[in-house]
Amino acid sequence: MPSTDEWEIPPEFQPDPRGLDYDLKKALGSVVSLRARVPEDAFTAETLGVERSGQGVAIRDDGLVVTIGYLIAEAEEIWLSTNGGRVVQAHVLAYDYESGFGLVQASAPLGVPVLALGDSRRLFPGDQVVIGGSGGLNHALAAHVVACQEFAGYWEYLIEGAIFTAPAHPNWGGAALIGPRGDLVGIGSLQLQHQAAGRDAIPLNMSVPIDLLKPILDDLLTIGGVRRPPRPWLGFYVAETDDDQITIIGLASEAPAQRAGLRSGDRIHAVAGKAVTSLAEFYRAMWALGDAGVDVPLSLEREGDRFDVTVRSADRGRFMKTPRLQ
Repeated sequence: MPSTDEWEIPPEFQPDPRGLDYDLKKALGSVVSLRARVPEDAFTAETLGVERSGQGVAIRDDGLVVTIGYLIAEAEEIWLSTNGGRVVQAHVLAYDYESGFGLVQASAPLGVPVLALGDSRRLFPGDQVVIGGSGGLNHALAAHVVACQEFAGYWEYLIEGAIFTAPAHPNWGGAALIGPRGDLVGIGSLQLQHQAAGRDAIPLNMSVPIDLLKPILDDLLTIGGVRRPPRPWLGFYVAETDDDQITIIGLASEAPAQRAGLRSGDRIHAVAGKAVTSLAEFYRAMWALGDAGVDVPLSLEREGDRFDVTVRSADRGRFMKTPRLQ
């Protein structure tokens, strides 16, 4: 069951409620602590662990909570804890791989305020925001928007309009990104290092914009997924290098890439004959070939030798344990 964290944001970095046009205490009251337990034989157990913790945000009076999906992927047990100390068991409703959002449903009333969904398209660099962790003001951070732009992740992930903020919140997973109007504009996903020209690297948070949730929310609630064919998935981790090369840095066990004989250190030069020099180019070229199950022709380089290989893609969801019906 969730326990109370003893850390806090230094007071000088906490938001000042007097300078905001909304009720900050009420907004932060919608953020709950989330702890998940995953079976040891789950596909994601090796990379994400079997004990996961972060937070989520109540968005409906019936106990619907939105969080970042990696916290709840394949979870068999979930506990939510409110700022007032109420602990409620919950279950997974859905995890959308394309956006990264996850939904959980509390099994009993949470007794917390609901945070309205905002419009992340109205955010611009320089806008003042609050990153709300569970636990109220002591776990809230005053921040500003650094950029709103495309983001490509090493785990075959690409979204538009990702929101980058600074300074970085130390407990970002599933945290609420609260916009200037006091509504929910994003969900915390990552902490990254940003290297500006001639300056030291600074940590940023990346949040998934809430606008990606709105068009798929009804599908996630009614059928547990989105009415679209799954994208091709190869099951490896890739990174961009400084010389505009894409390099495989890891492989998921028994996934298509490993079965096809790909290795860490292999460099990807082209997809179906189309040269790619960035993760975004690579993903778009692969996904343009068709739905999950399509063959993906790759041009690779290994230890100075170039060769071609075709990998039969898969549906990522078929490798995951499905949520247990409640």
